[in-house]
This record gives sequence, structure tokens and C-alpha cells, in this order.
Amino acid sequence: MKNGKRPDPNAIHPIPGYDKEIYVKPTISNPNVVVGEFTYIADDDFESHVTHFYEWLGDKLIIGKFCQIGSGVEFVMNGANHQTSAATTFPFFSLEGWSADPPALSDLPFKGDTVIGNDVWIGQNAVVLPGTRVGDGAIIGANAVVGGVVEPYAIVVGNPARVLRKRFDVELIDLLLRFQWWNKEIDEIDRLIPLLTNSDLETVKRELKRLLN
Repeated sequence: MKNGKRPDPNAIHPIPGYDKEIYVKPTISNPNVVVGEFTYIADDDFESHVTHFYEWLGDKLIIGKFCQIGSGVEFVMNGANHQTSAATTFPFFSLEGWSADPPALSDLPFKGDTVIGNDVWIGQNAVVLPGTRVGDGAIIGANAVVGGVVEPYAIVVGNPARVLRKRFDVELIDLLLRFQWWNKEIDEIDRLIPLLTNSDLETVKRELKRLLN
């Protein structure tokens, strides 16, 4: 291990002396936010990036391990959605003084949980809309507005986000999804770093095939 220290998933500040990057998991207080180990954000407060999160709706934000979240990223939850099936979209029920009960969930455009896979890089100021599903290894470009389903190892950019390309060919994507390096023990991941950071992808394929056999 580097400098004789082990990576600690329960540490809040993974860079000594720098408080503008934190591991997210040990800072979470909302039970409806689930974040995997070693996922970090380029900020000192993660939950302020999760907006329109109302307990009565019951939706969850689920983020995998080893994700990299840029500064200014916003996860918009289902509470941002207004009733569109009625004569007005104005949310009387949420504002003080009005004689209105919350609409039934069936009357709201409820999109379900927002789920981000493992090893996902979300660029600065991206917006993730309610109910978005992002596959393992995907990259979301800076300032992108993402909804729906992003396939594993896809690169998406723009508003609305579109697929720019896949990061790797079908064979390598399949090998990575089967190998799931993010679920290995810390010591094994540390030994795998030369493979995981190798830009010679044909060599990576050969080694992954060997390790999977």
C-alpha cells in the first residue's frame, strides 16, 4: 500500500489537508440515500446536491462503488415533478395556507428510484433527473442533463443527453461486467491497479479472460 497506508472507505477526506473532496458514504444521514464505498464528490457536502427529496414520496437515490462525482452535480428527485394531469400544475399542497392535500402518487409523474452503477464518472454541473438508471462504467459529460437509461460504459453528453459512443468494444465491456473489479477486496483491487490503469486494451482483455477462467 502507498506510504504504508490502506485505503479507508470510512474516511471522509481521502486527500490529506484537502477538504473539498470527500468519500460520500460515511457522510450520509438520509436512509433513502445509499452510496457504495470509495465513491467521492468534489465538494465538502454531498446531500446538498440531492434536491426535491421528500420523504412522503419514498423514492431512493442509489449509487454504486468507486463513482467519481464532479462539483456542481445535481441529483433531482421525484419531488421536482408537478401534477400534469390536472387543470393546473401549481403545487398548492406544498405551500403554506392553501387548503389542499397532496395528490395521489398515481396522479404524479413518479419515475421511481434513481440508480447509478459502479465506477461511473459524472462530470461537473451535470444534472441527473428522477428515475435515471446509469450502468456500470458510464461517463456523463460536464453540464449534461441525463434521464432514462444509460447503458454500461456509454459516454453521454449534452442536454438532453445523447450517447456519444461506447468506451470499449462489446467484448471488453462484457469482460468488465463479468469481472466486477469494484466488488473485490481492497488488497486485490490494489494488486489489480496495473491492469485497471493499462491503456493497452488488448492486453487487458487477455488478462481478464485469464482471471475469469
